[in-house]
Amino acid sequence: MRRARWIASWKDSETKPAIYHCISRVVDRRFAFGVEEKEWFRTLMRMMENFSGCRVLSYCLMCNHIHILLEVPPRPKGGISDADFLKRLSSLYGKGFVADVAAQLDVARHEGGVAGGNLERVEEIKGRFDYRMNDLGEFMKGLLQRFTQWFNGRHKRTGTLWEQRFKSVIVESGTAARTMAAYIDL
Repeated sequence: MRRARWIASWKDSETKPAIYHCISRVVDRRFAFGVEEKEWFRTLMRMMENFSGCRVLSYCLMCNHIHILLEVPPRPKGGISDADFLKRLSSLYGKGFVADVAAQLDVARHEGGVAGGNLERVEEIKGRFDYRMNDLGEFMKGLLQRFTQWFNGRHKRTGTLWEQRFKSVIVESGTAARTMAAYIDL
């Protein structure tokens, strides 16, 4: 029997962000996070934060597990502007790749001789990336996968680094969020 997952009624709200306490543990509970690993994890976390639009409120990197308090804002009604979209892309992708996507958007914006261009094509181009924005699962998946790839290459190993899928608990904003942030900081 599959266990029901509790989701706050305001999770898909257009105004209120959802806050989650996310936890993931290294396989076999082995110590994997040294100084260099923690620094690279922080770098990747900030890159994913800039790309996704999510905000890390608090975090703690232990030797064998992580805690992240993550604010996931609602998707903007009508999407994000091309400029913001390209800025977010540049958090994860190189200048050449972002320039290519910008050129594709520019062509699509001027197709068809109508104001705004070929909106269907614009949405297709953005859709290849923006499904990963403003999404808890995609944030954690991207972060943990990128770190695993780096870690495995650095330590000449293969296979999974994490025991299982990350765990997340939704946290009401206000007192509960401040309490959880204090717990993580301690």
